[in-house]
Amino acid sequence: MKSLNAVLLSAGLVMVPCGMVAAQGQRSTAMVVAASHEGMVDGEVRKVDLAAKKLTIKHSELKNLDMPAMTMVFQVKDPAMLEKVKVGDKVKFRADKIGGAFTVVELEPVR
Repeated sequence: MKSLNAVLLSAGLVMVPCGMVAAQGQRSTAMVVAASHEGMVDGEVRKVDLAAKKLTIKHSELKNLDMPAMTMVFQVKDPAMLEKVKVGDKVKFRADKIGGAFTVVELEPVR
């Protein structure tokens, strides 16, 4: 009986950390999702120029570029981004200065 209690106690101790690991995994996933949106700003697509591979976006402040809210033209890192949006779409995006050009490096339509 004593060894049965020891086995049950050991099993209980093993199960608690496993549950904690599962909870931490869920929390980690939430943190990854939040981190992926970090640095992204709100915008509205004003023009999609497929030929020039550019987007005109009315955007909120771009803190990483020290830029106030305005409407401006951006290059896109990946031309496939242009297929994801149309004029009037609300978006979340991240822009950086690459090779001297303001470039959208991440883009998500807001649905």
